[in-house]
Amino acid sequence: MTFLWITILIVTFCFMEFMAWFSHKYIMHGFLWSLHKDHHLKDHKSWFERNDLFFIFYALVSSGFVILWGEAGFWPGLPIAIGIFLYGLSYFIVHDIFIHQRFKILRNIDNKYAKGLRRAHKIHHKNINKEKGECFGMLWVPVKYFK
Repeated sequence: MTFLWITILIVTFCFMEFMAWFSHKYIMHGFLWSLHKDHHLKDHKSWFERNDLFFIFYALVSSGFVILWGEAGFWPGLPIAIGIFLYGLSYFIVHDIFIHQRFKILRNIDNKYAKGLRRAHKIHHKNINKEKGECFGMLWVPVKYFK
């Protein structure tokens, strides 16, 4: 049972990378661009962005799986919830702290993977429009950004 529990958690975490890519490309740069576009602008008037509402959505999804686990006895609900939470935490650390420097820590990480992540995200933000963006992933980015 422990192996299955850990497997579900890891699969959920990996699936969330796909969900981040999908929702970024087709939802954030699609019909909910109005919530995401402030993230692409350089002159923020506030530390918070409307884009931060997407974090709240995934927190609610994770909480829903905790409720399914606790109230309905759906045992995979807990590892799914933890997988979603851990991905969200990773996203926050990598995207908001490391890449966008919303907190002034993790500034001096200097390895090939970190440089590739930053390069891919910089290319993504070069385009400030809804259309014609590239590199919508977060932890897994194309190899060309590591060269």
